[in-house]
Amino acid sequence: MNLISETQPGGGVPLYQLKITLKWSKPPIWRRVVVRADMTLDRLHDIIQIAMGWTDSHLHQFIAGSGVSRTYYGRPNPEFADMGSEMLNEKRYSVADLAPTAKRKFIYEYDFGDGWEHDVVVEKILPPDPAFKHPMCLAGANACPPEDCGGIGGYYNLLKILRDPQHPDHADMKDWIGGDLNAEEFSVEGVNRIFKRLKP
Repeated sequence: MNLISETQPGGGVPLYQLKITLKWSKPPIWRRVVVRADMTLDRLHDIIQIAMGWTDSHLHQFIAGSGVSRTYYGRPNPEFADMGSEMLNEKRYSVADLAPTAKRKFIYEYDFGDGWEHDVVVEKILPPDPAFKHPMCLAGANACPPEDCGGIGGYYNLLKILRDPQHPDHADMKDWIGGDLNAEEFSVEGVNRIFKRLKP
């Protein structure tokens, strides 16, 4: 594991610029972040949660490859060991293990009930930077959907109800989300403030 950090003299580790896009979102809900190539997947999970705006209230997994050659990474649960595909321990694998070269991509799935799938693409592999201490968010657009709203279809139905004060469910949905919902709201600065509080 983490071959990159072992092959770089002086421990200099390349940086990965990742674009994370919530699948089937229109207009796209996306974030661009920079992380170390040797960041383990359990830490990347934390970074995606913060960048997107999720609350880490559900199970998740990373999926690399396609078709029968798919590989799953997450938190292995002995209770599900006999359900077919083996889940590899995300603490033992890094971003570079899933995507060793630029333009490679993998999937991050969150909440198996609502099925929030994110395409994660390695846009660039940047040279090591001794000044790089924390993950960084460079850009993004549009708000994260509320948790437990029924997946992408449920989210767009929710927005439709909220836009129509005459809808019979309007008041209930407004109460459920705790007020108004700005679907275009996103703050790069807000994400980076949280990133800077993370332990290196």
